[in-house]
Amino acid sequence: MGSPRLLRTCLLAALPAALVAAAAVAPAHADPTPRAAAAVTFSDTFDGAAGSGVDTSKWQIETGDNVNNHERQYYTAGNDNAKLDGQGHLVIEARRENPGNYQCWYGRCEYTSARLNTSGKFTATYGHVEARMKIPRGQGIWPAFWMLGQDIGSVGWPNSGEIDIMENVGFEPGTVHGTLHGPGYSGSGGIGAGYTLPDGRAFADDFHTFAVDWAPNKITWSVDGTVYQTRTPADLNGNAWVFDKPFFLILNLAVGGYWPGDPDGSTPFPSQLVVDEVKVTTSDG
Repeated sequence: MGSPRLLRTCLLAALPAALVAAAAVAPAHADPTPRAAAAVTFSDTFDGAAGSGVDTSKWQIETGDNVNNHERQYYTAGNDNAKLDGQGHLVIEARRENPGNYQCWYGRCEYTSARLNTSGKFTATYGHVEARMKIPRGQGIWPAFWMLGQDIGSVGWPNSGEIDIMENVGFEPGTVHGTLHGPGYSGSGGIGAGYTLPDGRAFADDFHTFAVDWAPNKITWSVDGTVYQTRTPADLNGNAWVFDKPFFLILNLAVGGYWPGDPDGSTPFPSQLVVDEVKVTTSDG
């Protein structure tokens, strides 16, 4: 899709589908580059009592619906749909319900879920950005871990830039996508690729670590340490590289939309995105 995910009640929201561009991508391989000593600049291991909300010194909760992507969920406040499980995990849960009588672009909302970001609390410019998560399965389910340029409020999307570290659409249980969006390469024209687990496995069956290594003029994506694509300004067909500035982090679980399609009778609810850890490190050399 070619427009950002604008929530009616949050100016910071923007998530187009990371549809795969046709650019050639090197085969997946283990990253042979030794890492320099690293300093952790952001970490959340989601320790806390079961049922409690996220650490609000690190995360803010977005609320509202999303007409641009034609998603079906309403993102709720507090810990209604995002809470700790007491075992070191954040659980973002999508449910087929509407106890708050929330209104969406299509009428009374049919689903609730949650979306978190670090805008105003933490930004990064370069580094190793990762999340260890177990994603859900099911038609119409759309989990994502991604970043937006902190200047989105002044320059708008896609000039802000967007780095999709991991997106999955439920009809592809064994594949995730990583994508760049910017001026001249946004929405369905985003520059990216997919990574598919071997042997027909599904991402919902276990935890996996989704990461980017981000440096000036270079971003590399990996799953469980296996690199599957690298992008540089040379991939942008002469368009501007807008990834040399502060970005904030986003975690969300959407339901429905142009890319994944709507849920159907086979879609399990509640559906859970279980996050074990989010961490950002920067190299000391």
